[in-house]
Amino acid sequence: MEYVLTTNTLQKKYHNFTALDNVNMHIPKSAIYGFVGENGAGKTTLIRLICGLQAPTGGSYSLFGVPSSDKNIRKSRQRMGAVVETPSVYLNLSAADNLKQQLRILGVPSFEAIPELLNIVGLENTGSKKAKHLSLGMRQRLGIAVSLAGNPDFLVLDEPVNGLDPQGIVEMRELLLKLNVEYGITILISSHILGELSKLATFYGFIHKGRIIQEISAKALEASCRKSLRASVSDTKALAMAMEEKGVEYQIISETQAEVYDDITVSDLVNILNPKKCIVYSVSSREEGLEKHYMNLITGGALSEPHV
Repeated sequence: MEYVLTTNTLQKKYHNFTALDNVNMHIPKSAIYGFVGENGAGKTTLIRLICGLQAPTGGSYSLFGVPSSDKNIRKSRQRMGAVVETPSVYLNLSAADNLKQQLRILGVPSFEAIPELLNIVGLENTGSKKAKHLSLGMRQRLGIAVSLAGNPDFLVLDEPVNGLDPQGIVEMRELLLKLNVEYGITILISSHILGELSKLATFYGFIHKGRIIQEISAKALEASCRKSLRASVSDTKALAMAMEEKGVEYQIISETQAEVYDDITVSDLVNILNPKKCIVYSVSSREEGLEKHYMNLITGGALSEPHV
């Protein structure tokens, strides 16, 4: 698998505080990578390191295969666009003038790309309105337009939907999907709004107290978060035989418990097991979403290995 970003035991310390602790991270090319963690977990610190805004105190990282210690890392960073913490826009300038300023900074001699950039982010009709008079959602999209001015292959966004109203969140989601699907841009999204992130991400990295505790594809996460019935029964061997005969997916958890998948009701289960003289003592319905998965990771035992 080709990776846009990898980190190798990356560390960042501030005096006696360890913000990042041996972080190993892998962002596949063309992915929307959901970077999940509570406030203070180390998300923004990592983003600042890979953007070159701060230096690590240990470990290393690679961008597009170029090690952070290589003199060409600066060229790799030119293939990145980023909105860190808040959009970097000039509030007294219009959207178009903000983009002109960014293109000047990048040394681009022409402003021909501005209409297309405004159209991509849905700001083509803002005219001469100053950025300070735009809504928060529009300013967020303007910040993304500024980050796209250098035609990046990798976009890094720190809490892009924070503070947005429902309409703004939907507009941001549609924009990011468009950038990923139509323009092939790999996107790293740091967020603690997990319900929204689950509608976008194709891969996840979970960070807690400065450590990556799991990396997992959205497909693998969805499989582990399926609906199921946890059944306590008198005979799991009989249950297994009955499930095999019916073609129902299952997993034996212990001598008395099993997980039964597929679209099956409690009454269906009882009816299937009755001929096998298998008694159902109790049944509980289980459905683990992204938020519950993360909470289980940080509260429920050993750290998980990357699963990509």
